[in-house]
Amino acid sequence: MKCKVHWIIDGIVDLESESLDEAEKLISAHLNEFVSQQPDLTEKLGARAIQGKAFLPGSEEQEGLQISVVEAGDDSD
Repeated sequence: MKCKVHWIIDGIVDLESESLDEAEKLISAHLNEFVSQQPDLTEKLGARAIQGKAFLPGSEEQEGLQISVVEAGDDSD
């Protein structure tokens, strides 16, 4: 039987930064480095993007920013 699995990895990082934009860029850089060193994430597990947002404590209801970390694949499969 052929089937698909949609998986999500969730996490929250507490860090000090000068701005929300700087925090997003810092985490994006770390994730880009990690993903580039883990080819199985894209080749075997089909990872296409990682999404994240920076927010101030207590403001979790704000809109998020999508950060693409890996190239988007062809959605025809």
